[in-house]
Amino acid sequence: MKVNQPALYSLLKQIAAAPHRLMFFIGAFQVIAAMAWWTAWLLATRWQLWSMPQPAVWAGWMHAIVMQYQMLPPFMFGFLLTVFPRWMGLPSVPRSTYVMVGACLFGGEVLTLIGLFSHALVLDAGIWLTLLGWCIGVSVLWRLISRESGRTWHAISCASALTLGLCGLALFAIYLLVPQQPVLAFIAIKFGGFGLLLPIFFTVCHRMVPFFAAAVVPGYKSWRPMWLLGAFWVLVLTHLALELVHGYAWLWMSDLPMAALTGFMAWKWWPRTRVTPPLVRVLLIGFAWMPIAFVLYAGQSLWYAYSGVYAFDRGPAHALFVGFFGSLMVAMVTRVTQGHSGRPLQLGVIPAITFVALQLVAVVRVAADLMPDKMAWQAVAAIGWLLAFLPWVLRSAWIYLTPRSDGKPG
Repeated sequence: MKVNQPALYSLLKQIAAAPHRLMFFIGAFQVIAAMAWWTAWLLATRWQLWSMPQPAVWAGWMHAIVMQYQMLPPFMFGFLLTVFPRWMGLPSVPRSTYVMVGACLFGGEVLTLIGLFSHALVLDAGIWLTLLGWCIGVSVLWRLISRESGRTWHAISCASALTLGLCGLALFAIYLLVPQQPVLAFIAIKFGGFGLLLPIFFTVCHRMVPFFAAAVVPGYKSWRPMWLLGAFWVLVLTHLALELVHGYAWLWMSDLPMAALTGFMAWKWWPRTRVTPPLVRVLLIGFAWMPIAFVLYAGQSLWYAYSGVYAFDRGPAHALFVGFFGSLMVAMVTRVTQGHSGRPLQLGVIPAITFVALQLVAVVRVAADLMPDKMAWQAVAAIGWLLAFLPWVLRSAWIYLTPRSDGKPG
């Protein structure tokens, strides 16, 4: 079949018209691809429905690495490479720069996923290519911060989280060279959750949720004091440090205050109106998973301190990862996609269905670790993730492949 080169070039140019368009398109692919491998592995392992090769690195670790360092980062880089110049009043990031970041992130995950089915060297190449994309993206964001005349603490917070994430990914890349040091993989996984993802999501919520609400709710009073950001960093770094030294009996000391802090924020942010626009409602419901997750973490820690039993396994972590990160990914990406594609700031049917379905998936995955047959319920949750996200991914991809509905560039 002969490829229409002008049409292909036009399509690629359309995808690369703006950082968020390119990165969100890549992220949409990875939302399905990353979980498809994990779902297949769970089904093969639990019920032997087919034969799955065991990757060079334990599958559970690879699931954590792929989800934290490859699936979610395109959304984060796409958003931050778009908004950093706007926050700071600087020129937009050149297309050649963000295309290079996107190419490395996309190629890195593709090679990693292929490597999970084939040779370890392919997997290694995928991680190292991903690391290259991270290095370029993080350096660009810090360069923007250095050029700013003032000081934007949200930008500094996000760039600091990405730097911790870069360190975590680098440690995992080193672990691939020296597999006799599994502590490097352990540190990388913990850095991904509490050094990278949680600070990024919290910081973006702190800045954007009140802004989004004020844009659509008449009379809404924006509330985002900067002391919240400082208190959060103290608590999250305390949690991370305790995780790294296996201080599970003491995690409640950071997690109870974190639950109280974020619960108070959710209460303050909820509009005091009879009708809350759906696009704001899903943001606030997604954020509410954070205090829920830390109540679970604190309860797990207190029970461990009392009984010596590490109950509930990965339930609290998945309240955070599926409930908080997953819900806010749908809510935030939908909001940005609608606004930056010239469409009305409305949730829409498909994103609403995806969001509701994801709430059920989060509940199933959290509860799975209480069930007698944990892996079976994990597989059910993984299938639910794919079914929930597929229509949202297809709709989002179609938007990124087509021009803005208002005819404007970007």
